[in-house]
Amino acid sequence: MQRIRWIAAAFAVSALVLPPFAFADDAAPATPPQGWNGSGELGFAATSGNTRSQNLDAKLKLGYEDDIWKDSFFLDALRAKGEIRTPVTTDGVVTGYTSQTQTTANRYDTGGSVGYKFSPRAYVVGALRYDHDDFAPNRWQAVASIGFGYLLFKDARSELSFEVGPGYKRYKPQDYTVVDTTTTPPTVTTVHPQTEGEAVARALVNYKLAITGNTSLQDTFLAEAGSKNKYYQNDIGLAVSMTRALALKIAYETRYNSDITPGTKHVDQLFTTNIVYNFGGAK
Repeated sequence: MQRIRWIAAAFAVSALVLPPFAFADDAAPATPPQGWNGSGELGFAATSGNTRSQNLDAKLKLGYEDDIWKDSFFLDALRAKGEIRTPVTTDGVVTGYTSQTQTTANRYDTGGSVGYKFSPRAYVVGALRYDHDDFAPNRWQAVASIGFGYLLFKDARSELSFEVGPGYKRYKPQDYTVVDTTTTPPTVTTVHPQTEGEAVARALVNYKLAITGNTSLQDTFLAEAGSKNKYYQNDIGLAVSMTRALALKIAYETRYNSDITPGTKHVDQLFTTNIVYNFGGAK
């Protein structure tokens, strides 16, 4: 039920602003931008003094589109460090503190897709994705897929497209520890799960909306569902342009894994506020 709730919530905003359209309309969409376009995002925060921390979030997206090809590539990185203070006691009295800086987030993922159009709306697409996360249920996961893509509609204000097809996924669950309290002292054993592999069904839905002349909304939903593990990711972001190239963006990302190791959670959430630089024809 939790999975259903966050998926429904992620699309609620899009559903409220989704303009009416006719799926039976076979008219060609608006002419796509020709050539390369892209955007880069950066968010950074640091504290010092009584507490010390560093947080970095960076994203890079590249796209190429013409009358035949529809390609995209991305690279995301997230890293955070924080200072952990531990009190030092003598005879029950706190006499000082020791501090140690620990990494609290370390994640990057990259991938891309190459699409070949056989009509203004329809295309065949091959996609690759690799994700590494030191703190997620799976330390890494890699997916290769092939499928069918279709542009449902595209006009001056909005765009909705989807991709669907089969693929194959490899992933490595995180190591975890098991404590046996029946022994004295308790025995701690580290478990190293085997790398898993399975066929998956991949689906990608991408929606864009120009709310005003300088405000835009984008929501992207990714599903990679297999018999062992089902992975869902939703990214929704609101960008406000300051100039033709620069914008401020707030975004909310949710990731879900159905199969997890002890000590981890099904859902990871990330809220960011970034500066965006658009180049080429990206908006």
